[in-house]
Amino acid sequence: MSINTSLSHNYVLDKIKDIKVGIITSQWNNDITLLLKNSCNNFLINTGLEKNNINNYYVPGSMELVLASDILLNKKKIDGVIALGCIIKGETNHDKYISQSVCKGLLDVSLKHNLPVIFGVLTTNSKKQAVERAGGKCGNKGEDAAHAFLKMIEYQSNLDS
Repeated sequence: MSINTSLSHNYVLDKIKDIKVGIITSQWNNDITLLLKNSCNNFLINTGLEKNNINNYYVPGSMELVLASDILLNKKKIDGVIALGCIIKGETNHDKYISQSVCKGLLDVSLKHNLPVIFGVLTTNSKKQAVERAGGKCGNKGEDAAHAFLKMIEYQSNLDS
């Protein structure tokens, strides 16, 4: 099985329908995060994953994505996690601390479990920018996160062959 290095949505996966994924969505800025979640789910289903192999979970905010990912990988037999959130710049630097912590935390969880933990967290300066990245003129980061997950599964699959 060869890896497709292009940005196309073609995957060389023998049993794509059998892949199991946990999608964890932050409820903070839920008007944005639900758009990300829905597009992520739709992308995976349209690519061939079985709907019942896609498990959706919710946490209060982006910071909780880290612990929730670790717990999920400890308790469920899944192939990886897609963490979705939206951190919008406020009047202070709080957003930077949260963004950096979530990014590092998800990386640590991925390395701990040796499984893909996809960072699908928007970090924007405004709500307008978030909307533009959740299906607007700047693309859809929910779909991008699903695509990254499948590419990492494909990568692992190629190493196992």
